[in-house]
Amino acid sequence: MARKADRAEHYFSAQPKSRPRYGLIRANLRGKAFEFLTASGVFSMAHVDLGTRLLIESMILPEKGDALDIGCGYGAVGIAAAVFNPDLYVFMVDVNMRAVWLARQNIARNCLSNAEAKRGNLYEPVEGLSFDCILTNPPVSAGMGTVRAMICEAPQHMCDGASFQMVLRSKIAGKRLCTFFEETFGNFDVLARESGYRVLISRKC
Repeated sequence: MARKADRAEHYFSAQPKSRPRYGLIRANLRGKAFEFLTASGVFSMAHVDLGTRLLIESMILPEKGDALDIGCGYGAVGIAAAVFNPDLYVFMVDVNMRAVWLARQNIARNCLSNAEAKRGNLYEPVEGLSFDCILTNPPVSAGMGTVRAMICEAPQHMCDGASFQMVLRSKIAGKRLCTFFEETFGNFDVLARESGYRVLISRKC
């Protein structure tokens, strides 16, 4: 029951009530070594999950500018982006207070000066900013309304020509999410496929 509560709190609680149990993940991503502090009440505390790993391995990063990792959890995607391209400044956002604290710890743990983590719902913490790239492993269990908002509200926070990249499980509302991409951007491509996951990319024209 405790594990189910942890998963539910990650998606629905701004401040998890469960007592934190901490862990440490060491992972090799795109040929680089990373170390992440994790905790209960945050998604995938035991390992870098397959969807996140596929997004990191396949994501296309702009040469410079600003990037956003929305729904960042403990920060794997945003931190990887900041490491792979030091000319990017990466904002990481999550509604979960524990996730944001972990992301900040992991920014420091990985010695980054080009990343920061903000707490808040969806795009609220970065209101008024525009990004050259938005990345996300979305909280599907939070409900399709939340995921759709991530997609449909994205263009308001994107520069012209910016990309929106999302990993999804093909069997979990894959067709509906593709429809949201098409309705919002008028275009999408599949960057990668593996183990039932796909990474979709759209560009703001």
